[in-house]
Amino acid sequence: MSLKAHYNSLHNDAIESIKKDTYVTDQLIDDSLDNRLGITLLARPPIKVKECIQHFLNKVKTIEPNQYYYKNADIHITVMSIISCYDGFQLHNINIQDYIDVINVSLKNINSFKINFEGIAASNSGIMIQGFLEDDTLNNLRDNLRINFKNSNLKESIDKRYTIQTAHSTVIRFKEAFKNKNDFLNEIEAFRDYNFGTFEITNLELVYNDWYQREELVRKLHDFNLKN
Repeated sequence: MSLKAHYNSLHNDAIESIKKDTYVTDQLIDDSLDNRLGITLLARPPIKVKECIQHFLNKVKTIEPNQYYYKNADIHITVMSIISCYDGFQLHNINIQDYIDVINVSLKNINSFKINFEGIAASNSGIMIQGFLEDDTLNNLRDNLRINFKNSNLKESIDKRYTIQTAHSTVIRFKEAFKNKNDFLNEIEAFRDYNFGTFEITNLELVYNDWYQREELVRKLHDFNLKN
């Protein structure tokens, strides 16, 4: 299945779930006792692209102001969830340098790559910006990470939840039941094919993070510069 077909399938199923009120709301977003933490390798779009995303989010906020909207500092693309967030994980449980070393090996011969943020897609729990790739660089990197971490003795949970295959960025999470569902769906449709911009990924971050990648809870562990 192509990436576009994957997004279309996900979106169409999600729209039906919203129409039928079978979508999922996240009950933990405002829970001060939520202690799910993990480590993630991620990339971030440039400010110009983030501002285009905020233009979209501001439109939707006027219709459904009580959903959860990502601020600029939290917008990201997950390259790989190395240790998926779980309750009680702490950095002292691992040796960070060991993880940096494995990632560095995985980045050998990996060049910078471009992502095109074009259109939005719904899931049954939120809205994402669709990311499309110009080549196989990101997929090759992910395969390298899978192989190298599986061959290590390090704690990891790669692909335990699902096998990541997209370059999307989640920007809205459903926090409560919709108040203006039809207007929300109309606004989503208006941005279905909106072009948010193309950008080059030249830097990756290894971070210690909560479930939502909130700036106030994220701790950067290392920067990785990609070959040009």
